[in-house]
Formats: sequence, structure tokens, C-alpha cells
Amino acid sequence: MTVFSELRMRPATAAQWGWNASTTSRLVMAGSVIFTLLVGANLATPLYPLLQANLGLSPLAITTVFASYVLALVTTLMVAGHWSDHIGRRAALILAVLAGLAGGWVFAQADSVAALAAGRALQGVAVALATGASAAALRELLPSRPEWASRFTLLASAGGVALGPVIGGALSMLPDPTTAPYVVHSAVLAGMLVPLYLLRARPAIHPPAARRPITALAPRRPTVSVEARGAFWLASAVGFLSFAVFGFSLSLAPGYFAQIVQVDSRPLLGAIAGLTLGASALSQLFAVRGRYVAPAGLAVLGVSLLFLAAAAAWTSPPLLVAASIFAGFGQGVAFNKVFNDVAGKVESSRHAQIISTVYMITYLGSAVPVLGLGWATAAFGFQTPATAFVVLCSAAALVLSAVTFRTAIRGRTVIGRGGAGNGRLPVQGRP
Repeated sequence: MTVFSELRMRPATAAQWGWNASTTSRLVMAGSVIFTLLVGANLATPLYPLLQANLGLSPLAITTVFASYVLALVTTLMVAGHWSDHIGRRAALILAVLAGLAGGWVFAQADSVAALAAGRALQGVAVALATGASAAALRELLPSRPEWASRFTLLASAGGVALGPVIGGALSMLPDPTTAPYVVHSAVLAGMLVPLYLLRARPAIHPPAARRPITALAPRRPTVSVEARGAFWLASAVGFLSFAVFGFSLSLAPGYFAQIVQVDSRPLLGAIAGLTLGASALSQLFAVRGRYVAPAGLAVLGVSLLFLAAAAAWTSPPLLVAASIFAGFGQGVAFNKVFNDVAGKVESSRHAQIISTVYMITYLGSAVPVLGLGWATAAFGFQTPATAFVVLCSAAALVLSAVTFRTAIRGRTVIGRGGAGNGRLPVQGRP
């Protein structure tokens, strides 16, 4: 079955040609596509100060360019988050890689805010197409290990976002610093098309009706089952806050951090900007369990953000590094817990659509608050609005920590009342 047959939503033939990859190979490809696309989407983080100087851009222009990526991503998730259910996971990932190649080329050649925004928007389309397809593919490849499927999804996503600024900063030391990172990244993306094209694709889980297959791709109103609704909104709220912090780290934070460490090295600033996201990614390697994981992680995130603001006030690089790492770890374990909860409660036939909707709300956190911050810095200067933004995110994390702690207490009480005749709460094992 060729990619073109998948895109036309033709039924699979009895004898399929191509590479019958192992489950491990398919896992690697599903994770590496979203990882590589997110690396490319965040190569620009350490380049923003350089672009700002070369093109005479204001902080509001930088946040507008950043937000164009997020808004395109969210719109595509809304419109096409379910496409991989009908055209197949492989076809959706190939479309994502092609969009990523186009976005990187446009951004690298851009000489205006409009062109930069167009390149970022194409990158947002690419990440959106890959998000639902990759998460659903990992889930299908690990049917008996849903927790590990969620863990791999978050590891690939957070890892790509974290390494993007680091790789972008390192590659910017090559000649033509705003173009070289995208030339290298495009070569890697183009290379990924070969195994994806040769792969013997598995049939789509929801083949459309033969007479009018295109109707299956029409936008759908997101719906969540009653059983998963509470977990869905909690994961969305934690995700929104998380990406508000990440959006700050990936857009205006390099300038904020430069004032703390008092350097202008792009590789160093890229590495510092990626600390929080890197710690979030690494947290996925640890199986942190317990009913109170989410409230504890959110509390760590909230307190760490306060220390981040203190690092700026005291001009303390060690405190900046420590606060960034602890903030990422706290966010990572909390989001893993709430993301795994909703993934486990959603029926497999609608996994791609619902997870895409969670990410749609999550990624809005990278656009709406950061756009507001861009406006505030244009009106009141940089330092005070940036510090206020970090403190507000800290307060939101502590509020969510209280909410999740109360939910955990209620859940334990309900289980205790129903599980023991002696009136004492039973000892709880895994959540």
C-alpha cells in the first residue's frame, strides 16, 4: 500500500510491499518524527536576539512570530487532529515531515516579520499533524503498556523542545548563523522520509466510507466521555500552565537570562533556555508513582518559579540554573501523571482526537500568555513584566497543586469508604 493510496484513503491490498519493520523500529520512527520536528520548531530560540538586532524587531514582534507557530499548531490540531485515524499513521507523519521541511526553508530565508511568521506557522502545522499520529501510534504499538506509551510520548515531545534551543545555539556558530541550523535540520528531516516511505504501513483504524471518503476529514467538534472529562480538563489546565512557562523560556527568556548571567553567547543562552524543558524530558525516565505525585510536582514547579524570579532580582546564575532544573522536573512528573490519567480513560478508537485536543489547549498556553507578555514589555519595559509573568505562573502552579491535592484526598476517601468494613482507609498501592 503506497503513501498515495493512503492519502486517497483507498482500502489496503492483500499483498502489501515494503519494509515490514519490527515493533521496536516502528516505536523509534513514531517517536523520532515528533522529536525531530519539535527540535526544528525550537531552533530559533537562541536566534531571536540576533534576528531582533538584524531586522530591528521589537519584543512584541518576536512574541508575534513565536505565537504564529502556536496558533497554526492549535488550528491544525482542531481541524486535522483526527486525520491519522482515517489516512493512517504513516501518511500523517509523512505529511508532517514535508510541512516541516517547508517551514524550515521559509524561516531560514525570511527577512521580515511576515515571512518569519509564515515559516513558524508551517512548522506549527507540521508539529500538529505529527502530534496525534505519533501519540496514537505509540499507544497502538504498546497496547499492554499504556503508561510507557504516554511516557515515550512526553519524552519525545519534551526532549525535542528542550534540545531545539541547545542545537540551534550550537549550529548558529556556523557561517550564516540564522540559516545554517535549518540547512542541517532539513537534511535530517529529508533523511527520515526514506524509512517512512519504505515502511509497510498498517491499515487506518477508521477507514472512511468508500463513496465519500473525504468527508471523514471534516473538522469535528471535540467530545470527551463522562468518565474521562475530569481527567481531560485537569490535564489541559496543567498543560496550559506548563506551556506558558515553556513559551516564555523559548521566546523572551533568552534576553531575561542574559541579564542574569551577563553573557551574550548564543549556545549558552540556548542551553539555559532549554534547562527547564530538558529536566521535564528527563523526568519521564523516572517512574515516580503515588496518589500525590501531581500536587507535589506542581508545588515544586510553583516554588521553583519563585526562585527563578529571585535569581533575576539577585543576579544569581547558580540559582537560575537550580530553579530552572527543579521547575522542569516538577512540571514533568505532574504532567506525566495527569496526561497518563486521561490517556488511560479515553477509548482507543478516539485516542488521537482526544490527545490532540489536550495538546490544542496545552499549546494555547504558549501563545496567549506570551502574547500578553510581549505587549506588556513593549508598553512597560522588559524586566518588570517578565518578573510579574514568572510570579503569576508560580501562583497558578500552587493553585493547581491545591486543586489536585484536594482531588487526591477525595479519591482516597471514596475508595476507603467503599473498600473496608472496619471504617479504616485501606493502604493504597499504585494510583
